[in-house]
Amino acid sequence: MRYDGQVAVVTGGSRGIGRAIAEKLAAGGASVVIAYAGNDKAAEETVQSCRKLSEGSEASIICVKADVSNEDDVAALFEKAMEINGRVDIIVNCAGITKDGLVLRMSTEDFDKVLKVNLYGAFFCSRRASQIMLKQRYGRIITISSIVGLRGNAGQTNYSASKAGVIGMTKSMAKELAGRNITVNAVAPGMIATDMTSVLPDKVKDEMTRTIPMGRPGTAEEVAEAVAFFAGKESSYVTGQVLAVDGGMAV
Repeated sequence: MRYDGQVAVVTGGSRGIGRAIAEKLAAGGASVVIAYAGNDKAAEETVQSCRKLSEGSEASIICVKADVSNEDDVAALFEKAMEINGRVDIIVNCAGITKDGLVLRMSTEDFDKVLKVNLYGAFFCSRRASQIMLKQRYGRIITISSIVGLRGNAGQTNYSASKAGVIGMTKSMAKELAGRNITVNAVAPGMIATDMTSVLPDKVKDEMTRTIPMGRPGTAEEVAEAVAFFAGKESSYVTGQVLAVDGGMAV
């Protein structure tokens, strides 16, 4: 798919799934604004990778440090995107964190922090992007949910709540924005091989893998392929949908 002349903002874009998405869109000719929370080195590496993939196009690739749970940071992020590119066609809400623990011992702080980044962050970015897209009468809003937002997971009450919230938000926004040629969709990855899952004990990873009909974890690139479809003009009649990229876990 090609995104020539389009501008994409990818939050959580410096590593893992976010990086794979940024690279996929850059390879398709999009100008990409990579938003990241704190790892300057990883962000710069992603910028360089995207620039190589976009060689031959007129796309611009930049990174902007932003905490998506902070409204002022989100405002500054989109101001920078508009200053450089003059438009925003695609927003991919990929920034996310986990603070796992059983609900009986989960602190209010840990519950609140996960919702602020995963759910409020997606809301702040989608709201600002939609204001720009309404004037353009075109846009693609894609949020990374999770399979645990569909089926839950012990020890992840906060994370599950945030990702289930993303799904409800996606469906509501889709109804509000469809008349202006703006689609709103979500991708729900299952177990994906990233830095986030690499820290899990081998026993936990083995147990999770046994629940996957395809018998293996997914890759960040496989999630990026789903996002690429929702981001393209080819998906113009698809909105309010949640696509599970999970090897069959939710079947």
